[in-house]
Amino acid sequence: MQNNYNAENIQILEGLEAVRKRPGMYIGSTSERGLHHLVWEIVDNSIDEALAGYADHIEVEILPDNIISVTDNGRGMPVDIHPKTGRPAVETIFTVLHAGGKFDGSSYKVSGGLHGVGASVVNALSEWLEVTVHRNNKEYSQRYERGKVVSDLIEHGESNHTGSKVTFKADAEIFTETTVYDYEKLRSRIQQLAFLNKGIRISVRDSRDPENIIENSYHYEGGIKEYVEFLNQGKTPVNAQVIYAEGTKDGIEVEVAIQYNIEYNSVVHSFTNNINTHEGGTHEEGFRMALTRCLKKYADENKLLKKDEELTNEDIKEGLVAIVSVKHPNPQFEGQTKTKLGNSEVRAIVSQIFGEALDRYLLENPKDAKAIIEKGLLASRARIAARKAREATRRKSPLDGLMLNSKLADCRSKDAERSEMYLVEGDSAGGSAKSGRNSEFQAILPLRGKVLNVQKVRLERALSNNEIVSMIQAIGTGIGDEFDITKARYHKIIIMTDADVDGEHICILLLTFFHRFMPQLIEAGYIYVAKPPLYKASYGKMVKYAYSDEELAAIKGEYPDKKFDIQRYKGLGEMDPIQLWETTMDPANRTLVQVHLEDAMIADQTFEKLMGEEVEPRKEFIQENAHFANNLDI
Repeated sequence: MQNNYNAENIQILEGLEAVRKRPGMYIGSTSERGLHHLVWEIVDNSIDEALAGYADHIEVEILPDNIISVTDNGRGMPVDIHPKTGRPAVETIFTVLHAGGKFDGSSYKVSGGLHGVGASVVNALSEWLEVTVHRNNKEYSQRYERGKVVSDLIEHGESNHTGSKVTFKADAEIFTETTVYDYEKLRSRIQQLAFLNKGIRISVRDSRDPENIIENSYHYEGGIKEYVEFLNQGKTPVNAQVIYAEGTKDGIEVEVAIQYNIEYNSVVHSFTNNINTHEGGTHEEGFRMALTRCLKKYADENKLLKKDEELTNEDIKEGLVAIVSVKHPNPQFEGQTKTKLGNSEVRAIVSQIFGEALDRYLLENPKDAKAIIEKGLLASRARIAARKAREATRRKSPLDGLMLNSKLADCRSKDAERSEMYLVEGDSAGGSAKSGRNSEFQAILPLRGKVLNVQKVRLERALSNNEIVSMIQAIGTGIGDEFDITKARYHKIIIMTDADVDGEHICILLLTFFHRFMPQLIEAGYIYVAKPPLYKASYGKMVKYAYSDEELAAIKGEYPDKKFDIQRYKGLGEMDPIQLWETTMDPANRTLVQVHLEDAMIADQTFEKLMGEEVEPRKEFIQENAHFANNLDI
């Protein structure tokens, strides 16, 4: 065994080689998510230019062959020689890590791309990248391939405007999973950026199919006020006007917009320098402090509470839609993912700016103020009822209570990381699953009938549903303010329903429940959907399973001389235990889809459209998205 460890073993990665060697360190992953992250790194640079007051229009385009182009009408990247590198500044931006205008404190007051790695990382992970700069009444360009300079900066002659254009093609050697961009993902984030940066126009165009060019352009003078109105579409507001606050203190810009609706969900989204801080932070804490303080003070001063009534934070947030956005010159984020703001000074600044605006609104709009307090009091009464109902979901062991004992076929393993629970539609499929499973680590919970649609109900109503109570008891985390993810008894909770319309509906109802009342399970990556086969193709002793029409056609194409006996599975109950194990439960062969909440805002709106009371938005959603459904059985 060789045990030499000398200077020659220490590898030095030159230039951007480190990025290509370990891309996940810089963009999170090389999956579809990482691919889209490249676009945001370049767009963020243009947004920074707009925030500094030098640009008001940004264009993003997907060109044929999935090439991305981002153009802005800002100052244009500097092209003069950099004193340290001896190369043009634009080349330094694209070829040197941690090089950018984010660190001198004067070029940009605030910035989303904090580490100065954005442009150079995109360059390193692109097959090629070209930058065009309009500056000094001239046009310049430079090309790079896989992070390396191909040509010196070229001057092309005169130009009558300023700005920058970055065009790049993601490297298939890095992004082995996919290099195809999802237009809807780009469109929704660009709309969000337009909401968060009032007055800036941001356009997105998909030109991959010249016969069918898709384009959207967003421009909101009202900014996050319009964002709240957008999120409240189709809902009945409690306060007619959006309550809006803005102010600046110690160089920190604060914007807050809120509006209540008559429903039960709370939607609060916070941002720092356009970064979605979905784990919250000090800006969200300051907002919640002011909201509770002001509403409780108003209720007390106007004698709106009875002797035994009180308003808690939980009561006050019911039906609330809020956007909290801060722009900070030196934000401190907790963790690598930039999802929680840590600056302690922000708490008091947000609390003061929003609190003053809210106090003023309540005084000037007594009718709305009273309606908001009454909404909170209804939530307070429901909270007390839910506390009593929740007692039914508590248990000391997996076998407490006759109902649970009769339904849950638990696994023998007590290791939560290894254990998995299948939520199975129907008793017959549940019986096959119990017989076919590996009882060492697989638990089965059969569900009878359709689970309650919880999109429009309070917690105490949900807890009156036997199927929901059974799930909560089996999972073990508790629910509501008692939820504790460390008590989860299974780290894989797998929804297994029939591959038909009813099965899809039950799956959506279950996902609605988890999204509404136990989103932490989705965020932790514990929720999965099993994909059962659609067909069994048999010829003599040969048996093949197909999970789509395309797979069935491929099997037939592979064995053109064989006349297969084709069985179309309408439900899980049609499979015997062995078939169910082989196709849907065996970890070596099964197909599981992990459920993610990558964008909580899109999820909230989608669930509202699909599961809410309004028929028209649901109809529109189906019409708009019908072209994505290649096979409705899948």
